[in-house]
Amino acid sequence: MKEAFFPAFLNSYFIALGVLLGGSIIGGIAAFFTNQPPLTAVQRLSDSLRIWAIVAAIGGTFDTVYNFERGIFYGETRDIIKQILWILAALAGAHTGSVIISWLTQENVS
Repeated sequence: MKEAFFPAFLNSYFIALGVLLGGSIIGGIAAFFTNQPPLTAVQRLSDSLRIWAIVAAIGGTFDTVYNFERGIFYGETRDIIKQILWILAALAGAHTGSVIISWLTQENVS
C-alpha cells in the first residue's frame, strides 16, 4: 500500500534532517576519540553528508527515476510533481540540519 503524500513529505524532511544531524554528531564523537578537533569534524561531515541525507530521504534513486519516467512518458504529471516536492522536502531537511550544525559549531570551514 502506498503511503499518503503528506506523511511521506514530512518523512522525507525529517529523515534528511536526522541523517545529517545524527551522522555529523556521531562523527564528531569519533573525532574526539581519535584526538581530532570535534567541532571542525562535525562541520566537515555536515557538508559531506548533505547529498547522502537527500538520497536516504527519497529512498534511493531508482524509484524517483521510475516515477519521473512514468510522469514524462505516460503523462502522469501528478507523479512528477510529487517527486519534485519530496526532493525539495529532502533538500530543506538537509539544509536545516546544516544550518543547525553551523549554529552549534560556529565554524567557517572552507
